[in-house]
Amino acid sequence: MNDLATALGTSKARLYHYYDSKQALLFDLLDRYTQLLVEMVAEVQAHAAQAQLSPQQMVHSLVKRFLQTYERSATRHIALLHSTQFLSETQRALVVQRQRQVVNALGDMLSEAYPGRVQAHNKIPLTMMVFGMINWTFTWLRPQGTLSYDAFANEVIATLENGFHSSTG
Repeated sequence: MNDLATALGTSKARLYHYYDSKQALLFDLLDRYTQLLVEMVAEVQAHAAQAQLSPQQMVHSLVKRFLQTYERSATRHIALLHSTQFLSETQRALVVQRQRQVVNALGDMLSEAYPGRVQAHNKIPLTMMVFGMINWTFTWLRPQGTLSYDAFANEVIATLENGFHSSTG
């Protein structure tokens, strides 16, 4: 709380005026972030329907949106991946339910986009493989590095479409 208050240019007492505990602050952060992720999936689905995107294009759009969001939300994403154990059971259940909603939505999209590859028996592992490619970018991908988040999104999409096969043969 001291670090947060300093970063915000306020006092710890003022933070406690709005949040009665660190747990309340963490839940607010994760509650808003998981709502954002669920809304993002719904927006991509709505846009895909309106623009008549193919199932593959819808997956591509969602991967790009995830990575755009992760680029701006590293600390929220880190908290989501590492700090849910500090929430109450009720709070954690809500956050986990939203995470599952996002995972299931991507899994359904992958099943539709790649029906010969993604089926009931492997849908969750393959969905988690895609999340594995993108969820940990905050640990190594730097926006000012040799590969931007947008360029990395294109690489993930190319890998989904082609694997690691060379485009020339």
